[in-house]
Amino acid sequence: MNMNFEFNLFNVIILIINIALIAIYVLNSIKLTKLRKNYSDFMTKLGKGNNINEMLQEYVKSVDEIKKENNEIERYCQKLDTDSKNYLKNIGLVRYNAYKDTGSNLSFALAILNEHNTGIVLNGIYGRDTSNIYAKPVVEGNCEYALSKEEKEALDKAIK
Repeated sequence: MNMNFEFNLFNVIILIINIALIAIYVLNSIKLTKLRKNYSDFMTKLGKGNNINEMLQEYVKSVDEIKKENNEIERYCQKLDTDSKNYLKNIGLVRYNAYKDTGSNLSFALAILNEHNTGIVLNGIYGRDTSNIYAKPVVEGNCEYALSKEEKEALDKAIK
């Protein structure tokens, strides 16, 4: 009977091992099914083709093209930034009466400067019989010609 007990114990151990293996098999089958579904979803999202190497190569090519385009855009932006320093973009305007008998502040002083405070000051003087416009060059905020009070005020406004 002792042998019978050992034989039954051996059968029970084998049975337990078999049940454990079946449980592992079922769990692995479930995981494999989920993995296949995820892979299928992934491939569907990637688009055409079933060869992942080809798809990755296409994506690498498109990333390289995007990098090239980005570099071109960066160069263009740097050029625009450099060029914009020379654009006339700082403006100061002062309206005034050049003559006491002429009203409505029809005369003006206009300063137009770039980023380096280089540009021009225009002075438009309106009179009853005549109107004149004078231009004076400005280099780095300074003018080699004498400026009127209104021209200085316009220049100060443009520099600020």
